[in-house]
Amino acid sequence: MARKTFNEKLQDSKDMPKIVTVDDERSVERYGGSQMLIAPPLEYDEIMSHIPEGKLITTKEIREFLAKKHGAEFTCPLTAGIFISLAARASCERETGRIPFWRTLKSGGELNPKYPGGIEYQKKMLEAEGFTFTTKGRKNIRYLVQDYEKYLYEFEK
Repeated sequence: MARKTFNEKLQDSKDMPKIVTVDDERSVERYGGSQMLIAPPLEYDEIMSHIPEGKLITTKEIREFLAKKHGAEFTCPLTAGIFISLAARASCERETGRIPFWRTLKSGGELNPKYPGGIEYQKKMLEAEGFTFTTKGRKNIRYLVQDYEKYLYEFEK
């Protein structure tokens, strides 16, 4: 059986969106509620496609937006990370309709090593848009967009 392409995986919404009840006390405390959204991959792709040049978004803002949109208290951080990477990979498979995935940062403004081309590609694309970086760590150096908060995309209310 042939493996699915990233775009085929992106289109596979299964039974999402769905809201599940989390009863693990540590998770409820950490995320501020028990109603967790699992959003379909296409919703991440859609949001990421709208981030204009000169603006940024983080996984945190995407998760908060989706939770609010669907009436949940928070969005699953694990599936969010997987589906954001999936959207980036699917974009690179397409001839047309590519999305500016490099404008989506990890929480705290950090570059995402799981994107196609890794940190080097994301850094190159963001530098071309005028962004500068700071680093954290000595051995496992992490790159962060300097003052990323100033450039966060604001969703329509």
